[in-house]
Amino acid sequence: MKSAFKSQVSGPGSRTPGAPGTPIPASISALPERAGELQALLATWAEINSGSDNAFGLERMLAVLRAQFSKLPDVIVDEFPLTDNTARALRVRSRPTESLQVLMSGHYDTVYGAEHPFQHCTLLDAETLRGPGVCDMKGGLVVMLATLQAFEQSQAASKLGWEVIIGPDEETGSTGTAPILAAIAKRHAFGLVFEPARSNGDLVKSRKGTGIFSAICYGRAAHAGRNPGEGCNAILALAEFLPMVDRLNLELPGVMLNVGSIRGGGAVNIVPDFAQAEINIRITRRSDEVLVLRRLGELAASINSRPGYRLEIAGRFNRPPKESTPAEERIFAAWQSCGRELGADFSWMHVGGGSDGNLLSAAGLPNLDGLGPVGDRMHSPEEFVRLPTLVERAQIAALFLHRLASGELDLAGG
Repeated sequence: MKSAFKSQVSGPGSRTPGAPGTPIPASISALPERAGELQALLATWAEINSGSDNAFGLERMLAVLRAQFSKLPDVIVDEFPLTDNTARALRVRSRPTESLQVLMSGHYDTVYGAEHPFQHCTLLDAETLRGPGVCDMKGGLVVMLATLQAFEQSQAASKLGWEVIIGPDEETGSTGTAPILAAIAKRHAFGLVFEPARSNGDLVKSRKGTGIFSAICYGRAAHAGRNPGEGCNAILALAEFLPMVDRLNLELPGVMLNVGSIRGGGAVNIVPDFAQAEINIRITRRSDEVLVLRRLGELAASINSRPGYRLEIAGRFNRPPKESTPAEERIFAAWQSCGRELGADFSWMHVGGGSDGNLLSAAGLPNLDGLGPVGDRMHSPEEFVRLPTLVERAQIAALFLHRLASGELDLAGG
């Protein structure tokens, strides 16, 4: 793992030899002393089931987060109701009148529902914790909290305003949180997204856009024994269409299509007049959206040209691609420099999964993504986190905020 934790700070006012900037504040240097505390906090949070559809668990997790973040000095804490469910997003603000404002985002829902068998944490070894959401992204929330706790004790903190948004619906597309992020993004210089880092320690440079689409095929029903020739079998037509969809993965660079489910028909003595498939589509560039939808339309036309059949494509892209910008290049370079001061070596990369970083980019806000801890096997019963990186990533984030607030980072272009 490239970013194996190597703390090179040892006490108040310490600084890595040859590193730029003023000495590292004592509160940031001392974060390794809190490793056990942060590990315990993560295990507690991970064992609160907050699956996206578990209303009771989401409410419980929201209360726990509110209690913890409310302990930060002089913060304003409130909640946003969502328009499409009963869950609420948590907002925490500090110094909202400062000229320089930074937005930090995360989510407290997971993919593990209340009935999922994966509910408890297991310490696999001294540095590895397996558990539901330990990496995606309750580990990121622990990193965010520890970051702010350390940063707020630095002398430069008073010169920087920040705002935290933690949503309850990221794993289902952030449909309720998206308008909140879009509205809030307008008053910030850039965003910091505490989704997990990659398994090798790298951050996220760019993300594919994501969408869910339905291919709905209508045929004509007929008696399977008496007059099958008068029917138009929708299942067979759809089965012919879907391999053509899959071949688009080879035809369109940067586009990923996955046929995830299919249903249709009814009684087996009837020629089926209905079939439907769900397709997940991921795109690298915004221009890919028009291209892939045009090709799907052309493939559907080959079915629609036949008498008795109609194939429709329905759905939308819920997250546009997150494409890297010059502003993000500068933010990453500064973040990487802070990491090197602390002995962490990492780069950044393009990834296929979407996050709220996509939504911030769509709102015009440059953002750095993948700032949470290092782990792997997310969305599976084998999800784990590398425990030393809770401290490592919190130190890097806190040092970045300190350097930014003290005026030591020049993130302006030109």
